[in-house]
Amino acid sequence: MTTTDQKTPVVEAKDIVAGYIPGVNILNGCSVVAHPGEMIGIIGPNGAGKSTLLKAMFGLVKVHSGSVTLHGEEITNLKANKLVEMGVGFVPQTNNVFPTLSIEENLRMGLYTRPRKLTERLTATWDLFPVLHDRRNQRAGALSGGERQSLAMARALMMEPSVLLLDEPSAGLSPVRQDETFLRTRLINQTGVCVVMVEQNARRCLQICDRGYVLDQGRDAHTGTGKELAKDPKVIELYLGTLAEDVEADRKDREQKA
Repeated sequence: MTTTDQKTPVVEAKDIVAGYIPGVNILNGCSVVAHPGEMIGIIGPNGAGKSTLLKAMFGLVKVHSGSVTLHGEEITNLKANKLVEMGVGFVPQTNNVFPTLSIEENLRMGLYTRPRKLTERLTATWDLFPVLHDRRNQRAGALSGGERQSLAMARALMMEPSVLLLDEPSAGLSPVRQDETFLRTRLINQTGVCVVMVEQNARRCLQICDRGYVLDQGRDAHTGTGKELAKDPKVIELYLGTLAEDVEADRKDREQKA
């Protein structure tokens, strides 16, 4: 696990108040900061505002007050295409590939503004996602859920982002595909890309993230390292649902083996 770098954060959302319609805010002053090399997990109950926070950071939801900065530069409410050019990647939970295009065509779409770097970036992407290379001429619509998620991540990485925002990357996947997605996400992080990930699979998220935030009703309820949050009785009881059962099962299993 990486340690927190006290230099300028890669991305910081501070005291964000935001919502989809005027006068109705989903976020009510939440803050998230990610330092170089970190993987940040954002968890919490349904309706807490987790996905809304990522969308606000990516310019898809209007920020009414507060600020978002990238390497110390104000980016609050900038358009998504501008943020991509500045080094912010975003992978939505659904509708994240072009189903009628091939895998390679999807990746080309991810770098259409920088065609001179296409060969270089394709080579780097094939190295990170060898399965996609083997099936590069296959239509994206024929891929499984896990394969689509890999393609969506790969396309976002074509622009060499300094931070990757992931919205529920394991949603709808089988346990095996979930594990593959989490491992792939950690591998991406190890290449130097800062990752901010919203996840419903709280237990697995906290296992791999450097630091985590628990959101509730649009506010930060708890924050700490992944290990600290996973062991916090209050967090387990109030926010992590079945994680409490998993922890108890692990405890009993250890007692039986002792």
